[in-house]
Amino acid sequence: MAQHGHHVASSQKALMLEMKSLQDEPVEGFKITLVDESDMYNWEVAIFGPPNTHYEGGYFKARIKFPVDYPYSPPAFRFLTKMWHPNIYENGDVCISILHPPVDDPQSGELPSERWNPTQNVRTILLSVISLLNEPNTFSPANVDASVMYRKWRDSKGKDREYIEIIRKQVVSTKAEAERDGVKVPITLDEYCVRTRVPPTDDGSNLLYDDYYDDEELDDDDEEDNEDCCYDDDDSGTEDS
Repeated sequence: MAQHGHHVASSQKALMLEMKSLQDEPVEGFKITLVDESDMYNWEVAIFGPPNTHYEGGYFKARIKFPVDYPYSPPAFRFLTKMWHPNIYENGDVCISILHPPVDDPQSGELPSERWNPTQNVRTILLSVISLLNEPNTFSPANVDASVMYRKWRDSKGKDREYIEIIRKQVVSTKAEAERDGVKVPITLDEYCVRTRVPPTDDGSNLLYDDYYDDEELDDDDEEDNEDCCYDDDDSGTEDS
């Protein structure tokens, strides 16, 4: 019992520090609040679709539920907004390596190093989710139909538009929710990019940070008009893979 109490005390402290860090230095395109002020273990996330991507103008809501032994076990990330995506289950649960416990599971095709470890945090989860939205992993899909449709779009170099049209419909349908919540969804890069600095960690996740925040790290073949952006969506990367 004492052990459980210790977990609760330390995980609550860790989560309070993370919440403060995310409020002081927000991640672009995310707004985070507690579902209930008295419960540190349930967070509500509002995700704004990044400009210059198919999710532009979207307002997607999700919940992050943390275990009492966080950060030793990963949280669960579930979309409340209906999402059509290869790595999101029908019920909204996100299937992504970083949220899987670090057990050796050869069947999954995931390396233990790609999975959760205690040096990961909400910031790295949010960046992974945004990256996943634009670059689905079709190796072991959570939604097989969406995966097949995404591959058709990718392999046809965008000519088969069924996948994209469903996403755009979902984006449009989120506008009413944004209005209900009194939220102005950022459309331009300037509105979307709240320039913040993320302290690099020593576990390699600062590679993600570099990709998203450092202009000089952007690939040479990225479009010039994206040079000032904190977020880059280069479709050619997904189409050719």
